[in-house]
Amino acid sequence: MSLDCLLKDIRACRLCEAELPLGPRPVLRAARTARILVASQAPGTAVHASGVPFDDPSGVRLRHWMGVDKETFYDTSCIAIVPMGFCYPGRGASGDLPPLPRCADTWREALMAQLPNIELTLAVGRYAIDWHLPDAKRETLSKVVRRRWVEGGMVLPMPHPSPRNNLWLAKNPWFEQDVVPALRKRITALALPAVRPRTPRPA
Repeated sequence: MSLDCLLKDIRACRLCEAELPLGPRPVLRAARTARILVASQAPGTAVHASGVPFDDPSGVRLRHWMGVDKETFYDTSCIAIVPMGFCYPGRGASGDLPPLPRCADTWREALMAQLPNIELTLAVGRYAIDWHLPDAKRETLSKVVRRRWVEGGMVLPMPHPSPRNNLWLAKNPWFEQDVVPALRKRITALALPAVRPRTPRPA
C-alpha cells in the first residue's frame, strides 16, 4: 500500500468513534521525503478544531525549540508529524486523556514503514518515548531525556512542550540551556531546503 492510500485510510478511520467525545478527526502529516519525524501524543481541542497539528501554544514552543519557522515545520516534504493517537481522546481530571492505544496498534508500524528517509525522530512526550524507545520505559522522563541526548542517536526524547510542563522545565533548566541548542544544531545539519540560507533576489 502506498503512503497516499494509507493516509487516506487513516483519515477515514472510525475505529474509536464510540470512545471519542468530539468524534473522529485524525490529524497527521507525512510524506516519503520527510527527514524529521515529530512523534507526538494526540491532538488537543484546538488542533481538533483546526485540523492542523501543533496549532496551539505547544506548537509555538516546539518550533522555538527546533529553531524552525511555521513554513518549515508544516512542510511535509521535510517534516512528518505523526502523533501516537490521531484524534482528540477527551479530557481527564488533570488534563487531556492519553492517546487511545488502538490507534498506534492499528496504524503506526505501517506508517513508519512508509517513511524511509527519516534521519531524526523527536519523541515528544512519554507515550511517544515509550513507543520509539521501549528500552527506556522504566526510566524517569528527566533521566531518559538527559541520557539519550548525551548518547545521541536517531531517536531523541523530549518533554511535551505544553504549558502544563512549565514546572518540569523550571526544575530541569539544563533542557533549554543544553538540549535545545544541540537540537537546533542537529536540525541545521540536515540542511532542510526551507532552512537553508536564502540567496538575495537580484535587484
